[in-house]
Amino acid sequence: MGKRKQWIQLEIHHTVFWVSAGLIIFFVAFTLINPEYMQHVFDTAQGVITQKAGWFYILSVNVFLVIVVYLLLSRYGRIRLGGEGALPEFSYLGWLSMLFSAGMGIGILFYSVAEPVIHYNNPPWGEGGSVESANLAMGVTFFHWGIHAWGLYALMALGLAYYSFNHKMPLTIRSAFYPLLGKHIHGWMGNVIDILASVSTLFGLATSLGLGAKQVNAGLNYLTGLPQTNNIQVILIAGITSMALASVVLGLDKGIRRLSQANMIFALILLIFILFVGPTVYIFDSMVQNIGTYIDLLPKLSMWTDAYHRDNSWQDGWTIFYWAWWIAWSPFVGIFIARISYGRTIREFVLNVLLVPTLLTLIWMTVFGNAALFEEMFGASGIASAVNDNIATALFVLLDRFPLAVITSALGVIVLTLFFVSSSDSASLVIDIITAGGFHNPPVIQRVFWASTEGIVAAVLLLGGGLQALQAAVIITGLPFTVVILLLGYSLIKGLRQDFPDSRNKNRNPYSKTT
Repeated sequence: MGKRKQWIQLEIHHTVFWVSAGLIIFFVAFTLINPEYMQHVFDTAQGVITQKAGWFYILSVNVFLVIVVYLLLSRYGRIRLGGEGALPEFSYLGWLSMLFSAGMGIGILFYSVAEPVIHYNNPPWGEGGSVESANLAMGVTFFHWGIHAWGLYALMALGLAYYSFNHKMPLTIRSAFYPLLGKHIHGWMGNVIDILASVSTLFGLATSLGLGAKQVNAGLNYLTGLPQTNNIQVILIAGITSMALASVVLGLDKGIRRLSQANMIFALILLIFILFVGPTVYIFDSMVQNIGTYIDLLPKLSMWTDAYHRDNSWQDGWTIFYWAWWIAWSPFVGIFIARISYGRTIREFVLNVLLVPTLLTLIWMTVFGNAALFEEMFGASGIASAVNDNIATALFVLLDRFPLAVITSALGVIVLTLFFVSSSDSASLVIDIITAGGFHNPPVIQRVFWASTEGIVAAVLLLGGGLQALQAAVIITGLPFTVVILLLGYSLIKGLRQDFPDSRNKNRNPYSKTT
């Protein structure tokens, strides 16, 4: 990368780093100076985008999934990321732990209880509070957290991994556009792509960190009586971001990997506790039925735009928000998964990234979501009203229904905090790689800067409008990057066809002279 610049002890791409940082700093300063005006801007922009471009989000996410399924089944599946002799850097279990923990950790804790209960009472169609709406609630929840999300991540990660490992290009978004843009990836076009990726990643992560801070605050309120306020949540963001900085200093292997594996163990303990202390048989019954409901509803929900209702508020607040959130997260998750996936074949990569985290997520959603629905439908109701009062309290209201509530709530806070730290650490690494022009191991001080910036933006969004501002920010930043990912998918297929015009030319690398 010709314009990557050594500045004092920094390794940066001069244009991408300073423009990205400048845009984010301007946003932070303007929001702090004009919080009420920015809240109005968030509300207006979110309304316009969801009403005018909702169909585009829905269509695009389906296209992403079709592309990765095509690559899974095609002859390109034999290609190994890094070349024929490449060996995986991490164990299989370590690999899955990292991609799952960084991919959706905070979100599944925040929504695993709240979303099914909300859909049960306010379904997208039909009567709320019924057996039918309970079944639909889990099907819709599975849809939002299923293969569409991981298909998007798989596409982004595969494009980056292939051009980084097989073509020896920088690990940054622009590299995947070489078949489409050629040498122009090194100019302003590539700069725009990487700047969009940096800003999108930061706001996508800030949304998750904001949600995590609200839920940690709710847990501490249950355990200690700590008030639930924006100011307390800002303090929590500062404290947990400081923990993320310590993980940053330790590095990828000692920091992110160990945190991810420890967190998977703690999360598994919490899940097993609910599974066997809660309505065990009902949960197992529900798991089987939920998968069938998901498969049955998948074609309908995949293309459902709610076109025949004038009020699309349900879909705008749920499906469109989720698709925008996953799209905004995709540079972060994509680069991170690419970074840890050296040595995997395309078929192994797509199959595992698409199905294993999806299955683990659906198991988690069933255990917690159906445990909450059981309490609401057959036990002492009250979870729904608690969720309506404060969605962040949902997990802890459920835990309070079972023995050892104080211990499990404390464990829930620990899991949330570790997901918070690992997500912040992972995202700071990714943004740092992008703004360093694809350099794999930028100086620690740069990751410290980006980890701190992520925490600041999350805090500013909370102060500038709370949950609504978090949702609006991710929808706004996700829209332009949707176009980028569509073009990336086309570029990847074009590049693979150029590299392997027939199955015998597995080692052909036409870009070797230019990269």
